[in-house]
Amino acid sequence: MWEIVLAFAVFGFLAFYLGIGTWIFVALLMVALTSLTLLLDFPLARVGSIMKGTMWRTASTWELAAIPMFIFMGEIMFRTDVSDRLFRGLSPWTNLIPGKLLHCNVVGCTLFAAVSGSSTATTATVGKITMAELQRRGYDSRIATGSLAGAGSLGLMIPPSISMIIYGVLAEQSITGLFAAGILPGLLISGLYSGYIVFRAWSSPITGESEDVRYSVMDFAKSLLDLAPILALMVIILGGIYSGVTTPSEAAALGFAASIVLVALLGQFSWAVFVDALTGATRITCMVVTILVAASFMSSSMAYLHVPQEVAKLLAAMDLGPLGIVILIGVFYILLGMFLDGLSIMVMTLPITLPIVVAAGWDPIWFGIFLIIMIELGLITPPIGFNLFVLQGITGKSIGEIARGAVPFFFLMLLAAIIITVFPRIVLWLPDVIL
Repeated sequence: MWEIVLAFAVFGFLAFYLGIGTWIFVALLMVALTSLTLLLDFPLARVGSIMKGTMWRTASTWELAAIPMFIFMGEIMFRTDVSDRLFRGLSPWTNLIPGKLLHCNVVGCTLFAAVSGSSTATTATVGKITMAELQRRGYDSRIATGSLAGAGSLGLMIPPSISMIIYGVLAEQSITGLFAAGILPGLLISGLYSGYIVFRAWSSPITGESEDVRYSVMDFAKSLLDLAPILALMVIILGGIYSGVTTPSEAAALGFAASIVLVALLGQFSWAVFVDALTGATRITCMVVTILVAASFMSSSMAYLHVPQEVAKLLAAMDLGPLGIVILIGVFYILLGMFLDGLSIMVMTLPITLPIVVAAGWDPIWFGIFLIIMIELGLITPPIGFNLFVLQGITGKSIGEIARGAVPFFFLMLLAAIIITVFPRIVLWLPDVIL
């Protein structure tokens, strides 16, 4: 009973520090310090030793080397005309499908996610050209913004995903296995989105293009040239990882070098682009790693408090069963996603939820994908839905209007979570084949 009181005290500390506006990494550090000193009466010297050892061990993890490289690569691509080339390259192919250019949002985000690893970068890069073009051609604005909000979140699911790297480090799971596990669920979500667009196109006019646009064989050939930079990076990064030639960190470095070469060949490389990309990548990397090492310290403090074990015992006493536990945790994450960003949700809750889920019989690789879908749902859920804010900056529309357009895609992503829960082999089959 005392451990349950301690668990509620920890959550109270966290709510207090976040409520007074403390930076997330500071809040995590303060929760750990307060818990160990006040609740367990640890001397400051011992707390300092725990903090130093835990944070250094996490910060020096080799797998984290992939994060700045993937972020740097995404920043480089963001500052070029990749989005224009994506749109030109996909237009002839999507014209063959009901819904036409709306599929550029879905397919474009799916492809760019494979070289970005970031949801925000994916949404912004694809949206900066597709939204203006779709608006100019008279496409339904609600489904246009909604499809981009939903598809942009695939930056977390389609490998190489920064969120998967962080989960792999925190959960001590194979990052290559997580990358493999995300492919089929990512394609499933992408297929559900495109299927919905096709259904809407059949049921009511949403394209705004009355004329029958025709593309020649030469147009299709040129489209492949426009798609070549993205496809080349996908082959280099994912091919290197899954062939066993490179580790994820080595593939990140190789992909970054390849992106520099490709941008130079396209005639768009300059010192200004390099410096801007370096500045953006440094800022984002520092934010991510700072939160991560602070979360590792909080995780250690929770282990000393036995919080995960006691919460697991409490849930076991409720006799919910494996499915009931996953549903409860899923609802918990959806609620958190309304108020916190995905990285914060992952690092703050994983020390508690992962042991519970594993004890219930779920595979930790599967739970990583399930967790990422839950975080993706938060990206399109107001009031703190980051993709909604990105789209607001691109389109100038209100958050409420964008959120209403994203509602169908929220439920489609939720459907994907249900499908992988009922059929977990969708997630686990490819890692079993590759590893």
